[in-house]
Amino acid sequence: MQVVYEDNHIIIVYKESGEIVQGDKTGDEPLSETVKEYIKEKYHKPGNVFLGVVHRLDRPVAGLVVFARTSKALSRLNEMFRKGEVHKTYWAITQNVPAEETGTLTNWMTRNEKQNKSYAYDREVPGAKKAVLKYRVIGHSDRYHLLEITLLTGRHHQIRCQLAHIDCPIKGDLKYGARRSNPDGSISLLSHRVQFTHPVSGKEIDIVSPLPNDALWQSFIDCQYPLLSSQ
Repeated sequence: MQVVYEDNHIIIVYKESGEIVQGDKTGDEPLSETVKEYIKEKYHKPGNVFLGVVHRLDRPVAGLVVFARTSKALSRLNEMFRKGEVHKTYWAITQNVPAEETGTLTNWMTRNEKQNKSYAYDREVPGAKKAVLKYRVIGHSDRYHLLEITLLTGRHHQIRCQLAHIDCPIKGDLKYGARRSNPDGSISLLSHRVQFTHPVSGKEIDIVSPLPNDALWQSFIDCQYPLLSSQ
């Protein structure tokens, strides 16, 4: 767990792949408890430490997670997330490349709770919810491609499902059609950037995640936005 921003009302941390944000049936210690311990020790707080979970990342995903340190920030952040006022950008590594360099994907998605998996359709089907994201291809390596994704809706496994639907599954994501797993069990999806107006102070928050400590991710450092810089 790496703290990338903190003040009296919010704290933003970098989550490693494999960590869970909130407790689940596995019984593994969640990131929320790790952050509570950090706050307790750093500020010598007695008793229980307040920490509000306002959004989550799938276990195999790395990147930025925002927590609320006060009830005021929690209620306001919850409302901001509901209204789409918190802007999150993701990076994904895929082996296949979309037909178009930039685009908008619009699908209707259903969720299978038993499988913990979502399905995307090109037309509306019973029980489905509309899912929209924008993407652009921003980098290439010898075998892989780097996509930047902006979510316009927040559906279960939305990025993973919609990219798989256009035959661009995320590297390592066996559940959605990747050819093989990553050695560490991660998928190559990163919560890369978060932007919002601070719920209490009103200042603009714009935080960028470090890249995972992985050779493939690190290979994209020197070629960030090569397609844009060449235009």
